[in-house]
Amino acid sequence: MNTMSDDAAWAGGPPGDGAPSSTILRIDGAEPAERPLRHIWNECVGAGRAHEALRADWQEHLREAVAVLGARYVRFHGVFHDDMFVYRTTNGGGFGPGEPLPEPVHTFSYVDKVFDAVLDAGARPFVELGFMPRELARDTETVFWWKAHGSPPADLDRWVELVTTTVRHWIDRYGVEEVRRWPFEVWNEPNLVPHFWTGTRTEYFELYGATARAIKAIDPGLQVGGPSTSVFVPDDRYRGETEDRTQEYATAAAEDVDALVWRPVWIEEFLDWCAAHDAPVDFVTTHLYPTDYAFGADGEGHAISRYADATPDDLVALHEVIAASPFPGAAIHITEWSTSPSSRDAMHDTVYAATYIARAYLRCAELADSISYWTFTDVFEEGGAGIGPFHGGFGLVNEQGIHKPTFHAMAMLARLEDRLLLSTPHGVLTRSGATGELAGLFLNYPEEMGRASVGSRDTYAATRPLADVGPARRIRHRVEGLRPGARFLVEVLDLEHGNVAETWHRLGSPLNLTREETARLRAEADALRREELTASPSGTLDLDVDLPAWAVMSVVEQHPALTRHGVSRRGS
Repeated sequence: MNTMSDDAAWAGGPPGDGAPSSTILRIDGAEPAERPLRHIWNECVGAGRAHEALRADWQEHLREAVAVLGARYVRFHGVFHDDMFVYRTTNGGGFGPGEPLPEPVHTFSYVDKVFDAVLDAGARPFVELGFMPRELARDTETVFWWKAHGSPPADLDRWVELVTTTVRHWIDRYGVEEVRRWPFEVWNEPNLVPHFWTGTRTEYFELYGATARAIKAIDPGLQVGGPSTSVFVPDDRYRGETEDRTQEYATAAAEDVDALVWRPVWIEEFLDWCAAHDAPVDFVTTHLYPTDYAFGADGEGHAISRYADATPDDLVALHEVIAASPFPGAAIHITEWSTSPSSRDAMHDTVYAATYIARAYLRCAELADSISYWTFTDVFEEGGAGIGPFHGGFGLVNEQGIHKPTFHAMAMLARLEDRLLLSTPHGVLTRSGATGELAGLFLNYPEEMGRASVGSRDTYAATRPLADVGPARRIRHRVEGLRPGARFLVEVLDLEHGNVAETWHRLGSPLNLTREETARLRAEADALRREELTASPSGTLDLDVDLPAWAVMSVVEQHPALTRHGVSRRGS
């Protein structure tokens, strides 16, 4: 890496006070067509369930996600799950269920601790209303290690009372102006029957309608949406009231899944039903994992990885559906997204995933109001705790809080400014509308990948062949009109820097880390390649970088009066 300039390097003196420069900025000889850049990547992050948020390490990881990644909202399951003790029909005590109560009682001591912690960290809740308390559930099927009830309510009026009492409690505790800023999402992936919902599609719509009307009756300024369905599909498995797996056979057998037409699940039907039944919709939520799991005629599930640009293409299709619906102004929130929906996918721990998500987020910046990364931490117990410190969990950090490569990619995205100056297939340059400071992100997602995504891998060893894909890419841009002598911190994440899972495997993949091993891995995780660059006395900076395959690079102007550790202001 080097800078090239016709002028000698700046030798000293203050580079300026940080105010926007009056000099016209030019990039590669042309004045950029500046436009806003929305930081959809840190509007919201995901987490497992509400009860996990009572843990000190979960809260520590959230505080870091807010401070370093700029996370504004956090979404999790299970606010009404039995382990939060919100819906009580017995008094408890002793070794049995206790004496029955004449009427259900709603208690919020655990919920208050969680929501206080979220707000104290500087974030807000993106409230997912679910799952069903056992005493209110019609059906007894459960999902996850922690036994979530995906059942419709045995008594819809009792459910509405539960929602109403809960939302009124939050307004009393935090104030209506605060709670108006919380999106309320009804349920999670109800199309996945019987896993997350044991009823029919119409029963979910009825639950949504009753819930949304109840929320608006409390205060019309509260925001509500759904249907929170799972990934797009290319077949008719969800066209009926429940999943029809015979419709998946052709998808499972397809030689070229990218030639199929992938469509959102339940969105059109949901919006039409809500219009016909006077149910409000402020925003639409769905999940856009670039993967699918289709069942074949052999009865076996077949994992499917779609092409690298599946997410932006799906968002374009979703925009078209919403624009043609009775709710054309509905916002779009993707409330779960990452490389795959498996919490045991070795790809999650890798540099390859980091490069993939950085590329995808940049290509989606104008296509959604938020895309919530699933999840910010490996403190996540759907299948029980992970086996070993790098077990392919969803998190941006592992259970010990060690930063994965994906954490660094998200941090680099967070450091981008709010005005887009240059957008290329391999990165962007931005600047702050307030200070004029420059920030950029560039990456090398190898051309040799063609249209392919990084996909999923059962083992870390199975990810290693990707290391041989693609040569270095030269990133070369000249920026003129900067503050004379402006200094820039360059950080590079690649296979040799910040690749902590590789270090762990070279240590022999110890399942239970010693304190010394934890300290070494923490240091290795943050040992990115770093360099400082300086603009010339005339305010010119030449970036000329050979970026290794799979690398992600951040370039951030260093304000002389600020210490940049984390994110103080970014995005819109």
